[in-house]
Amino acid sequence: MPGMMAATILIVVFSSSAIAEIYTWTDASGVVHFTDTPPPDKKHQSVEVTAPVTVPMAENLEQHRRVSGIRQQVRGMLSSDRKSDSAHTKSKAKALAKQEKACASYRRKLARVQSQLRAGYGNSKGNNLRRKRRNLTQSLSRQCILR
Repeated sequence: MPGMMAATILIVVFSSSAIAEIYTWTDASGVVHFTDTPPPDKKHQSVEVTAPVTVPMAENLEQHRRVSGIRQQVRGMLSSDRKSDSAHTKSKAKALAKQEKACASYRRKLARVQSQLRAGYGNSKGNNLRRKRRNLTQSLSRQCILR
């Protein structure tokens, strides 16, 4: 019971700073100030801060997979050639295998760059590694994830 009371008091104390108001005023030289305590001798206004809107990337990717699956089903239904041509199936399987191999390569290269960044680096090398990581991430996203 005392532990629960202490936890409640801590939550109340720390949550008060999270819901603090923000005040703004302009001084005599025209500089705008923002603070969490209102100035006692100046005219001030309360600022309303809205919560940021975030969309988790995992939900975006899951939505993309669902839409892609539906799109493929519709294409299959609308295709005039409903026969399973073995040559076409084989070439499609080869293309898929080639793409999976390329995706695995991108992931390996990205993991290597990430480990190099974690290991430490000089300034110019770090910039090159971050540029490589950005390019690899973009390629991986375009060719493997968002396809």
